[in-house]
Amino acid sequence: MLSETILEMKDICKSFPGVKALDGVGFKLRKGEIHALMGENGAGKSTLIKVITGVYEKDAGLITLQGEPIHFKAPEEAQNKGIGTVYQEIMLCPNLTVAENMFIGRSHNPVVNWKQMNEKAAKLLDSLGIPASPTQELSSCSLAVQQMIAIARAVDMDCKILILDEPTSSLDEDEVHKLFVLMRELKERGVGIIFITHFLEQVYEISDMITVLRNGKLVGEYETASLSQFELISKMLGNELEDISKLKKYEPIVSDSITPVFEARGLSSAAGVRPFNFTIQKGEVNGFAGLLGSGRSESARAIFAADKVTGGEVSMKGKRVKIKTPLHAIKQGIGYLPEDRKDDGIIADLSVRDNIILTLQVLKGFFKPFSLKQAQVFAEEYIKKLNIKTPTPNTPIKSLSGGNQQKVILARWLLTHPEYLILDEPTRGIDVGTKVEIQKLVINLAASGMSLTFISSEIDEMLRTCSRLIVMKDREIVAELKGTELTENDVMNVIAQGGKTRCVN
Repeated sequence: MLSETILEMKDICKSFPGVKALDGVGFKLRKGEIHALMGENGAGKSTLIKVITGVYEKDAGLITLQGEPIHFKAPEEAQNKGIGTVYQEIMLCPNLTVAENMFIGRSHNPVVNWKQMNEKAAKLLDSLGIPASPTQELSSCSLAVQQMIAIARAVDMDCKILILDEPTSSLDEDEVHKLFVLMRELKERGVGIIFITHFLEQVYEISDMITVLRNGKLVGEYETASLSQFELISKMLGNELEDISKLKKYEPIVSDSITPVFEARGLSSAAGVRPFNFTIQKGEVNGFAGLLGSGRSESARAIFAADKVTGGEVSMKGKRVKIKTPLHAIKQGIGYLPEDRKDDGIIADLSVRDNIILTLQVLKGFFKPFSLKQAQVFAEEYIKKLNIKTPTPNTPIKSLSGGNQQKVILARWLLTHPEYLILDEPTRGIDVGTKVEIQKLVINLAASGMSLTFISSEIDEMLRTCSRLIVMKDREIVAELKGTELTENDVMNVIAQGGKTRCVN
């Protein structure tokens, strides 16, 4: 690792009304270093990045770039000094070509030299080992390649610092590997990389250094090789780490003689889900397990009729019902927290309050709006119940951290008092502390009599919360696992082997 410091921050402070987001934080990035910035949601990571890149102006402190004091007032100033940023959501135009995405907005010349632009793009793509053609439409590229193209746009040829904010949250294992190859190539060129992620295994695979923030304060800077995962989580959470080991899932009484809360027979959808049978009992937490593309989310969406239902029948508490649209599902007491929080969950420009009451308002009818006073009562009740960190109920939800946005969506559904709640990746892209809160909430809801389906890419989360797992492969159910043999090894073996549906008791 090279030791030359290219970015240093000292005693950085930043406050918002009612919140001190950064309190005397320091940070140092060296040339040719991959530096993980860690902390739970609300720790100050995003604020620190926005101070570096000129989105926010710091209230106090000193920032130096290659030894020279800097004070950016806009992101463009940071870009001009060689600081590139790639956010979790890919900010590109899928209907434009790869080259157009790489250079859009880079020139004020109204006349575009297409040949020159494509040649320059080809050279940059080749130098970074990105498998894409300058002239192909971006939408034809995989998500991983799109992420690499976003990095290529940020890097250009004079990039000194690259900031990656949750770049792997939507990538599978092979795609993450390709991204890491690119990151190592940039590291060899001397680019300093700030890497933000909630995947601890990735931190230990790719980073050289780790800086931990907690509650807007600096906990410390550590060499990755000298800091264990246990120690890292302890520093991120303080005294909250024991909560994970104390979790004890709720085991409901399940019997063939008891009528299920929900039952599907031969259910299929236009999303390619093959006909499947499914039941869930009162107070049960079950889950769909499998690799990306196995049909986990598609099966959940079929139950909620979020995708067009093409076959099968469903019953609620033994009575056959018609569920052809999400509104039908909601009226039957089914809730669904979607996998894609940004596009399918929050309404970014609305307040926390309005996002919380949204589904209940749909059930009541938009021509019978809640009074502001009643809406405020609902919002304040669930902000308190779920420990949602927001300055006020009137704060736009887009200004909240990912974990708090997820809690708002949960509050939206809990306000309708559903009998059956489907949670698709409820802990994706959020901090460890909030993950624990959500897992505890799931267990407590089950104990109160609610039925829940919990879907997660992290098998250990499902094992902590679910009493039964339905394992999927190639968009069909291949096994059902329950009882004492419900282990990570069982799940992985079934996923690897696939085959005829079987039961492990």
